[in-house]
Amino acid sequence: MIPDDPARDREQEQRRLAQETKDERYVWWYLAYFLFGIHIVAFVMIYAVMHAK
Repeated sequence: MIPDDPARDREQEQRRLAQETKDERYVWWYLAYFLFGIHIVAFVMIYAVMHAK
């Protein structure tokens, strides 16, 4: 067995945390765009219903 290298483990953990932070930021951006899009669709539908004859 190869003994664990604490420096390598620390580096891998830092890389994993950095990637996780980046992924989390992307999730928040996707959520923001999704919610914004839902509101646009809702306003267009409200406008259409209010102006239907």
